Amino acid sequence: MSGLKQKKNINICDLGFIDYQEAWDLQKEILQIRHENKIEDVFFLLEHPNTYTLGKTADKAHLIGSKDYLDHNNISVYEIDRGGDITYHGPGQIVGYPIIDLNLWYRDTHKYLRALEEVIIKTCAHYGLEGIRDSKYTGVWIEDRKIAAIGIKVSHWITMHGFAFNVNTNLSLFNGIVPCGIYDKQVTSLEKELGKKLDILEVKNLLAENFREIFGYTETTKLPKEALASTILQTAN
Repeated sequence: MSGLKQKKNINICDLGFIDYQEAWDLQKEILQIRHENKIEDVFFLLEHPNTYTLGKTADKAHLIGSKDYLDHNNISVYEIDRGGDITYHGPGQIVGYPIIDLNLWYRDTHKYLRALEEVIIKTCAHYGLEGIRDSKYTGVWIEDRKIAAIGIKVSHWITMHGFAFNVNTNLSLFNGIVPCGIYDKQVTSLEKELGKKLDILEVKNLLAENFREIFGYTETTKLPKEALASTILQTAN
């Protein structure tokens, strides 16, 4: 699937548990620096506190949780600049935000979405689960249960936002929304399908390796959050 035109390195940065707004602001900063070619491609892996996000085309009626429900569950709500409808982020869900230059891969958003799905599908396969695509909807499914949602933004052929992969996720908090605007499908997680909790770091490492392989990177660099902050500071001065 790789179309890389030259040998490339991918910087993997584990942001740990991070507020949604902070991660969104960081993505925008890194996207600009990547556009200026002052940093190589970056792949963020992280978890958010309880959050609902509505994409550019989201129907606000799909947010069905009341203010009391949101307050009781400490759920923040953001209207954001990715594609897609409404989804949930929270502890136990691994979120991946690639900030990569598609000029060095394929300038094809459809192919990019399918490649992100493949990263999840290969990770599910490691645990003996068959992840599949649905021709009507972006994302990854176990039978008819959605295990990963995907929503992206592409600017100057550089990507941001990405996927949300349910690992040890509290699935009950999807009850406050119509996930991705789909009424007739359930959501699931690795924990629910396998009947046990997973090691989040192990799953992150699998996602990072599958991402590297599928997008054809020849090298991987673990980029600490502190080094990223230093890069931003240096380029801003």
